[in-house]
Amino acid sequence: MTDLSPRLPEHTEETIHAFLKAHALYHGNEGAIVGLSGGIDSALVARLARDALGPTRVLGVLLPDRALSRALVTETEAYAHALGIASRTIEIDPVEEAYRSVLPEVRDRVTVGNTLARIRMTILYALAREGHRVVLGTGNKSEVLLGYFTKFGDGGVDVLPIGDLYKTQVRILAARLDLPRPIRERPPTAGLWEGQTDEGELGAPYERLDRILYGIELGRTEEEIARQTGESPAMVRGIVQRVTDMRHKRRLPPIPKLSDRTVGIDWSD
Repeated sequence: MTDLSPRLPEHTEETIHAFLKAHALYHGNEGAIVGLSGGIDSALVARLARDALGPTRVLGVLLPDRALSRALVTETEAYAHALGIASRTIEIDPVEEAYRSVLPEVRDRVTVGNTLARIRMTILYALAREGHRVVLGTGNKSEVLLGYFTKFGDGGVDVLPIGDLYKTQVRILAARLDLPRPIRERPPTAGLWEGQTDEGELGAPYERLDRILYGIELGRTEEEIARQTGESPAMVRGIVQRVTDMRHKRRLPPIPKLSDRTVGIDWSD
């Protein structure tokens, strides 16, 4: 089998640092805000932002609901303190309860989970505007390609600092920066409901998914990817189809063309 595991470019940190400075310190912006979850992605983004901008320009915000353990809340708060950045913890249960009171018929756990992600987004943007900060997303390339994020929830951000790093590359960079081992080894989860994990929902570990995604990036055919990764043709076909089906999450909302130049079609910003 050919190794399709994506490598981590040597210039990764330098490039992300320059990117963060360019986007977080322009047009009156005074820094960045990042939602902390206790997971590796948000921990890495907070560390990169701290290194690029300095600790006084980064605010970490933990937005737990009742499903997040008190131990993880305490650990995440301690991580922010160790970084030297300011942090806030805001319980979102009252907001969720208000939502449930006006829409008691909405009980599907995915719908409720997506709502929690959107509640977190609105809080981050309220704090960001008050503090003249940009909202840093914590999504990685694997999640972006697979559509594994909530539209206008954790996908509602200003910039994605690690959006061109596959999950396996995120892990390599986190190890290189010596992020705390418990953060690096914790099973990835979006925290949408108790017991939920990324790989459980996606159907395979990120190591396998990333090899398929990297094969797609390199322009390999489905047959080549299956042969080079050892995955079944059905598995590869399913991932290719998912990437295609999730394009709507990576694009502006469609607009019907009625004028000379239309946003998202032929209006070039």
